[in-house]
Amino acid sequence: MRLTKAGAVLLDASRAVLSLVDQEVNRTRQAAGLGRQRLRVIVPPGLPDTLAVQAASKLKSTAAAADVEIAWIETPLDAEFSLILQHRADAGLGWLTAGPEALPAPLDVMGLAEFEPDVWIPSSHVAARRGTISLAEMARIDVLHGPRRAEPGIYDAWTQVLRTVDPRFEFSDPPLRHSLQMNLAFAATADWPTAVLTGPSAFAGSRPRLIRQPWLAVTREMVRVTLEHRPLAATAALVWSGDLPRPLQQILFDTAESIISPDPARPARQVEPELQAMS
Repeated sequence: MRLTKAGAVLLDASRAVLSLVDQEVNRTRQAAGLGRQRLRVIVPPGLPDTLAVQAASKLKSTAAAADVEIAWIETPLDAEFSLILQHRADAGLGWLTAGPEALPAPLDVMGLAEFEPDVWIPSSHVAARRGTISLAEMARIDVLHGPRRAEPGIYDAWTQVLRTVDPRFEFSDPPLRHSLQMNLAFAATADWPTAVLTGPSAFAGSRPRLIRQPWLAVTREMVRVTLEHRPLAATAALVWSGDLPRPLQQILFDTAESIISPDPARPARQVEPELQAMS
């Protein structure tokens, strides 16, 4: 069973309404001197487990030390982090598809790490023997990725990158988005060359030792390869509203720093003194 289009619209609207109600109830309780401060944090369902677990654990412990409650929200985030801009959430983990300077005020952001997708192609493809595939080669075959609603920011950004080599490029939605094995089986039995592109899942950039090697797995005549020059690398970031009270922003800042530089001996930095004075 799955939601109809109308059901999906109602679900999104219901989540927005409940989030607004929760925010106002929380403000009312604080004004009455009841309850702890709360941070509403979005953790999108498509994040790599490694990142999601580490960030959630560090955020929870940092908030607990400051006697702040965390309210977790599991929902997709677009490239503009609209849910935070609209004050439906206070902060969120997501993907930067442009530079931090492109984010609108009052959002603040700290990049955490770079990730890249896994690419699976038919073993008969010429790139399978090399273990790498170019962007142009991938754009010439059918590519299963998505659906868009799961990761709208990444989906749109990667579509634009692939259109630089083929202006008519379009992703194909997988028939069963919750099962990589089924998507690989579908691609392996397609009547035309078909690739499977996952979301950002493997560390890239500064942590290449953690990237999984392409020949460790073969499934139904589909092999995993790397994408040349990492054109689809994405930066995972912690984004929050600059309208938050400074103590709450400090929690988010400290969490991000502990992920970037996990050195317990390193002293935590403080947010800017002039901003502290405004809290």
